[in-house]
Amino acid sequence: MKSHSSEVGVFVRIRPTANFSQDLIECLPDGQTVNIHYRKTSRKPQDTRRGLSSRSFRLEGILQDVSQEELYGRVCRQVVLGALDGYNGTVMCFGQTGAGKTYTMTGSTESYKQRGIIPRALQEVFQELEKRTEHAFSVHLSYLEIYNETLVDLLSSLQGSPHPSPHGMVVMEEPGRGVFVRGLSLHPVHCEDEALNLLFEGEMNRIIGSHALNRSSSRSHCIFTVHIESRSRTLSNAKYLTSKLNLVDLAGSERLKKTGSEGQMFKEAMYINKSLSFLEQAILALADRRRDHIPFRQTKLTHALKDSLGGNCNTVLVANIYGEAAQIEETLSTLRFASRMKCVQTNLSVNEHIDPAAQIKKLQKDVQRLKEELSLYNTSVERPSITYEPLSEAQLAEIHSQVQRYLEGSLEEISIISIRQIQAVFAQFKLAVQEQEQKVKAQLCQTYNLVEKDQGAHTASVKEWDTRGSSEDVEARSLEVSPHSPKNTQRPSSTKAKTKKSRDKQSSTPSKAETFEDFKMGQGREINCILKENKAVLLERRSLLRQLTEEVNAVKREIDCTTAAIQQHMDMRGGQGQYFVMDGESMLQEQDATTLIRLRKLKALYRQRYEVLRDIKAEVNYCQHLVDQCRVRLFSEFENWYKKSFQSTEEQDIMDTTHEQGEDNQSVEQLPYELLPEGCSSESFYNARYRTLGMRNSRVPSFTPAQRKSSSGSGQRRLPPILPVS
Repeated sequence: MKSHSSEVGVFVRIRPTANFSQDLIECLPDGQTVNIHYRKTSRKPQDTRRGLSSRSFRLEGILQDVSQEELYGRVCRQVVLGALDGYNGTVMCFGQTGAGKTYTMTGSTESYKQRGIIPRALQEVFQELEKRTEHAFSVHLSYLEIYNETLVDLLSSLQGSPHPSPHGMVVMEEPGRGVFVRGLSLHPVHCEDEALNLLFEGEMNRIIGSHALNRSSSRSHCIFTVHIESRSRTLSNAKYLTSKLNLVDLAGSERLKKTGSEGQMFKEAMYINKSLSFLEQAILALADRRRDHIPFRQTKLTHALKDSLGGNCNTVLVANIYGEAAQIEETLSTLRFASRMKCVQTNLSVNEHIDPAAQIKKLQKDVQRLKEELSLYNTSVERPSITYEPLSEAQLAEIHSQVQRYLEGSLEEISIISIRQIQAVFAQFKLAVQEQEQKVKAQLCQTYNLVEKDQGAHTASVKEWDTRGSSEDVEARSLEVSPHSPKNTQRPSSTKAKTKKSRDKQSSTPSKAETFEDFKMGQGREINCILKENKAVLLERRSLLRQLTEEVNAVKREIDCTTAAIQQHMDMRGGQGQYFVMDGESMLQEQDATTLIRLRKLKALYRQRYEVLRDIKAEVNYCQHLVDQCRVRLFSEFENWYKKSFQSTEEQDIMDTTHEQGEDNQSVEQLPYELLPEGCSSESFYNARYRTLGMRNSRVPSFTPAQRKSSSGSGQRRLPPILPVS
């Protein structure tokens, strides 16, 4: 969307007073220039020079002795009309305390003629909505107060408003959405009466105080926001417009020596002056085009007004000043701020969006229309009947038959008349290649007696021990090669001698499978019991995980069905209105409200069950890690015990074999390493792997193969009890 630059509109309103100082404040006849005459005061006591100085300020308008109606027409009417056309708008009042900011913005609630900008803007909005019948509008209101750098929702006291978040409200910013306040309630309104009720409710909740300059001084900054959304009733496109109208009543700056504030009011004045000072710093940075960084995040006020100050917004400032001589210093300070604000540039653009659901419907209609045009074209050029729908089962079976005959050589070519057929033919070719790969693999396994080995260290060890019958099978596995391998023909006598030697020793040395079972019943009984307990807990957690997964999926299906029902009901209404929910209170009919409340409850239930599912999944991973560690610890301690128990016998076998065969002693080194599937060289890798796992979860003991040799008698860590989810 194209945008154009615009300056901030700045007006000055002078508070009527019986002691207006005409010699210090001079308003020129052009209605845009005001001259201020003031005396300079020296900070040095010995300097008695007090020369008269003058400053001239040229602004967009000087409002002196004007009515509320004239003020609204000159300042705010164009901003409100622009908001109805999709442009963001902001009107803010700035000035010293008691200068008439709240009167300008809100006016008197007791007199209709004395009402301020906000009531008149609400009236103008709903009057325009009645005139613009070609569009469907929706209006929401929010009222934010910034008191002592704390965000307060002034409409939270209404029945049905959401409860304040325990973490408080936060000013946030998102691409495409701009700056918004998370946790601030939005209230839908359909007429001027409802809007004014919300305004007065918020005014009653504002914090005010009394001091020497103002009996009803606002002690906080307030931002009243009108959110507008419009959709065309005549056009069927998916575009819609949104806009925000911010009406800002800033707290007045105070000089403590004049107001005499003490205690809590003194603290409030400090926060007010601090936030206004940071606001002026942000304005100075915006006016200086050489500045790259704008300090919007220094206070919540500048952060909340980021879009209004230098973003996509039509901004107008009303500078309220006192016309008395005693307040000339504050008047000069306010006019300086106004002149700096006039140098700020904003980038105006219409907030146009696209409704995804409506866009999908439009694209579906376009696709159907293009199919009809293609069908007419095919008929005109006498092409065979072509369908653009998904292929049926019969058509897929025919394509499969043609591909098979083409591969066998009985069919010379495959007839293709559509893109879908091309995709289906390539899919059949891919399937044929995969089937051929499986056949070749099966033939190779049958011919060469190939064995698929598990890549996991623990699974491979357990599988090897469970299927091993004797040490003769161990040597056969370690020496297993292809029938046509050259190693099968080298030194046959040495291989026979080693096999015979192993058979002779078989009668005296028990198999490793038998010794492993004895070990689990003896010295490894404790770690074996822990392993079984951890496996039982792991199975229980996995069963609970499957149950929760089914529950979450069931809730998700109910949410989808309910959403589809709501969308269908909206389509039946012809897209004339929208659903607006405010903390369980629906503005639609009773049956619509019941459906929407049910949808909200389902979403809350889905989030709750999903959190539980995520926790259970983490517990399953934790249990699996402990089971793996127990298994590795059991294997490691068995290896140490086995080597100590049968070390002398194995060393004698190796010495005899080396003496008989000489260079063939290298074959002994190639015997499979019983714990690690890749051999002894992989020990360093697994040491590092388990050390890393231990660092990730410091609560779980890290048992590496090297550490197990020196800590075989150390205590074990059991799986902590896990409570079932209620």
